Amino acid sequence: MIPQETVNRILDLAQIEDVVGDFVTLKRAGSTYKACCPFHNEKTPSFVVSPSKGIFKCFGCGKSGTAVGFVMEHESMSYVEALKYLAKKYNVEVVETEETAEDIMQRQRNESLLLVSEFAGKFFQESLKTQEGQTIGWQYFKSRGLEDETIRKYGLGWAPVMRTTFTEAARAAGYKEEYLLDTGLCKKYDDGRVVDTFHDRVMFPIHSVSGRIIAFGGRTLKTDKTIPKYVNSKETEIYVKSKSLYGIYFAKNEISRQDKCILVEGYLDVLSMHQLGIRNVVASSGTSLTVDQIRLIRKFTDNVTIIYDGDNAGIKAALRGIGLVLKEGLNVKVVLLPEGQDPDDFARKHTLEEVQDHIARNEQDFIGFKTDLLLDEAGGDPLKRATLINDVADTIALIPDAIKRAVYIQTCSAKFDIDEQILTERVSRSRTDMLIADKKEHDRAREREMARNRPSDDVPPPEIPDEYVPYDDSGYMPSVQQVPVEVPVEGIVVTEPYLAPCEKELLGFILEEGCTDLDFDRDSRFYVEGEKINVAEFIDGILADDDADFVNPSYRKVYEEYFRMYDEGLEQGQMRRRLLDHADAEIAAVAKDLLIEKHPLTVKNYEQSLTATATRLVIYVPKTLLTYQCKKVELESRRLTDELAVTTDAGRQMEILATLGEYNRLRTRLNNELGRV
Repeated sequence: MIPQETVNRILDLAQIEDVVGDFVTLKRAGSTYKACCPFHNEKTPSFVVSPSKGIFKCFGCGKSGTAVGFVMEHESMSYVEALKYLAKKYNVEVVETEETAEDIMQRQRNESLLLVSEFAGKFFQESLKTQEGQTIGWQYFKSRGLEDETIRKYGLGWAPVMRTTFTEAARAAGYKEEYLLDTGLCKKYDDGRVVDTFHDRVMFPIHSVSGRIIAFGGRTLKTDKTIPKYVNSKETEIYVKSKSLYGIYFAKNEISRQDKCILVEGYLDVLSMHQLGIRNVVASSGTSLTVDQIRLIRKFTDNVTIIYDGDNAGIKAALRGIGLVLKEGLNVKVVLLPEGQDPDDFARKHTLEEVQDHIARNEQDFIGFKTDLLLDEAGGDPLKRATLINDVADTIALIPDAIKRAVYIQTCSAKFDIDEQILTERVSRSRTDMLIADKKEHDRAREREMARNRPSDDVPPPEIPDEYVPYDDSGYMPSVQQVPVEVPVEGIVVTEPYLAPCEKELLGFILEEGCTDLDFDRDSRFYVEGEKINVAEFIDGILADDDADFVNPSYRKVYEEYFRMYDEGLEQGQMRRRLLDHADAEIAAVAKDLLIEKHPLTVKNYEQSLTATATRLVIYVPKTLLTYQCKKVELESRRLTDELAVTTDAGRQMEILATLGEYNRLRTRLNNELGRV
């Protein structure tokens, strides 16, 4: 069987519109997509895909289901086969195991925790209807402007003053003490007494994306500073705070429909905004925004508007959030409220139209937000102004999409009246540094994981002896260089000939000189004071910077195999030997084509007169990368031009023309850079 955690990961990654879109041409219709049903013949589309619900439905033949169900139906697969198909699509490794007794127990345990949490939710709701609950809890909710429908919809409740009321009710209902303690709903003292964790507090249930109660937040109404204002559920198998968003269950449909998520900080911010009529709103529940929370938002939209308090704490929280959201590839805007007000206050003091108008008028991208925030501090000080510009450039560097980065660089250049090339160089350096740092951290994490899992008798594989292929001190094969060798290129798969020469040349640099440091001059855009980077990491960083992979399968396969060995810590010579003698004939063919020279130099003096290796690498590695980027832009421009010639959709035509304009500007910039390198 497939482990449950792997199944969960597959299901979390699978987006219904993405999966169905592999088989059916979908057209957006509001918050859903429509198409002609693939399961029966029809001329009028009746097949609907809902990203927010994660399902498809045909109103003609009646078929419906999830992403897994669609693959099962369309491809005539079993459930397990469909899961494996999706795992391959989303690059999830599947290691099958038999479901052990422990697996069954864990699955049953998770369900028990959910049932206890749902019982607690109903208990707190009913407690709100008691005289005590009405006098204290209900009156508090009313004082915050919440209506009965909002209280009911979100399941708000009251935890009684007595410390054992919930415990006794849960026991009477047959729930085991083990689960009461493990959900964090109860506590057990050393003397054996079991009491309620939440008491004398108003209660805010936290729901999963599917709508099940997984945790609670409890707020005290006392003014005693020694009592924590909020008490939250502890983390369990069913609740991880960093992966949960308050209100996501109630907001997901509207987020998808409006293609925008409004992010606030607290429970009451969500409730007041929702009650006012702004229903695409969620909260990070008082915690700093996390990557997992952003990825949860991304299941429903790529657009986030952050609305935090107008005080210093709110501004700092917004600044932290901007970087995380941009790095995950989402579009982010920020709205600051008047100082001293939070979204809850603002929503209660204004009408829906006033709040919507304020958001529309005050939404800023991160450049405008940071500029307005920091420019006053900089004043006329040129050093502070330079620091601000560098800060904005470093934020742009977080964006994974190259086109978006280019557009923001242009915006920043115009705003600060600074040369675009200078900004481009700063962004490029920052992004390269970031990607290298991320890779090193990833490698360290993987090494720690391997160390934890490595058996005590683990023995590393034997190294191939040096005499296997004769190398001199420079790392080249003298015997091959001295004798002309004709190497056939059969077995090398090239699917995109236009990009193949650049990919081959870049791969040649990596295989020949991958571990050689690049010694850039101080006036080079790639120079970083006090830092060195080798050829392999430089090429890998630039490609990752543009989210680019090799297109031709054979070259991509060798590239990935090289870096797999590189991550294992093998030396350059070892890697070359293993590639040349690889069990995969395709990899070996590419390695031989690149490493074994077909026309070796026979005149030693002429060979020595050529440009030094270090100089050659500094010149031609960046130049080849720029040429490769330029060719990719040209290739994509051709594809869009071909699409423009056949499409009749006016909206799509405008999108294509806008994108072509961006590509033309990018191509001009790349050509200018090629002239300077």
